[in-house]
Amino acid sequence: MSREQAAAAVAEATAERDSIQANLLDLDGSFGKRMLAGATLTGESKLRWDAAAAGLATLWEIFNAYAAVVDQAAELMAGARRPSDRELAQLTAWLTGASVELNRQQPLGRRGLTETGKSDLTLAAAVQEMKRAFASVADVVAAAESVWNETAEGLGEIGTQLAAAKEQLGDDEVTGALAAAEAELGQLRGLLNSDPLALWHGGGVDTTRLERLRKQAAAVAARAADISRLRADAQQRIAVAAAAVAAVRAAREDAASARERAEAKIAAPGLPPPADAAVLEARLAALDKLRAAGRWARLSAELDTIEAEAAAATQRCREAQRAAEALLGRRDELRGLLGAYQAKAARLGAAENTELSTLYSQAQDLLWTAPCDLDASAAAVTRYQRAIGGLGGGQPR
Repeated sequence: MSREQAAAAVAEATAERDSIQANLLDLDGSFGKRMLAGATLTGESKLRWDAAAAGLATLWEIFNAYAAVVDQAAELMAGARRPSDRELAQLTAWLTGASVELNRQQPLGRRGLTETGKSDLTLAAAVQEMKRAFASVADVVAAAESVWNETAEGLGEIGTQLAAAKEQLGDDEVTGALAAAEAELGQLRGLLNSDPLALWHGGGVDTTRLERLRKQAAAVAARAADISRLRADAQQRIAVAAAAVAAVRAAREDAASARERAEAKIAAPGLPPPADAAVLEARLAALDKLRAAGRWARLSAELDTIEAEAAAATQRCREAQRAAEALLGRRDELRGLLGAYQAKAARLGAAENTELSTLYSQAQDLLWTAPCDLDASAAAVTRYQRAIGGLGGGQPR
């Protein structure tokens, strides 16, 4: 090399050495490396980190030997105002020749009889070997760090959520679901600490278990909040349920009264029986025992059931009442029609018509006889109506 070539080569080698050193220090001090090095690893993470740790040690060994050669060249170049031909030859040998001396002694079982364990590399070859080793180690470290970054915070949030739910619950049926979520949380935390790379699949973090646990914890927390509110408002909710059951009793009484009136006055009414409140009253009476035992989840479910069934029973009673009243209303409607047609017959001058009087009497007897046969009464009123229509020469309206 000429002096100018040597100066440029030394400057380039020094800059490259500084960049390599900076990246190695970043790798060595990275969160992922420190976590892997400080953890008791198992499984896939142990296998990969053991290989990566050996690679990192080799990387530093190559770098130290490589940096020593670059330092020597830089010192010689800096110390000589004008390098001699011998010094230029030395610089050329360091910068282009196999100047990086490594001791790579193999274990005895893998060592050949004539091997010395020494290996000499050029600066360029050393850099290429460090690049390969750096990429391999950085891949493992970055993967572990990604797993921690995408998992640890979520696990912390879930832990906080479950702790809050546990404080709200006390001794309750939901404790089983809470315990299952806590067990899964413990397993995931253990996996993150001992084998984080088990969660690294296909070049990315597998968050399937984390997301499933997140939903599980959210469901437990929501249920715990519901139970906590129920515990605080238990008396009020029981009162609401009691009012709903009382409404069933009142509706049943109204429906029963309407049914009795209809059965007394209408023949074969075929009315549906009103809903019974006895079962609901028994379930309502059992609520205090559930509250005293602290069985809040069961109490909540019972209250929901009682309120829903009470609403449905009240509706059935109202429908039964309307059906009974409709029968009486139909009888009264037929009575009104019969009176209206009688008035129409009188306006047509047929008040003394024997046939009409007979038809009227038949319909009247049916409508004012208890129990009333509605079908026969309706047919009698229709016959009377048609007979009156015949008097006018047209069809009855």
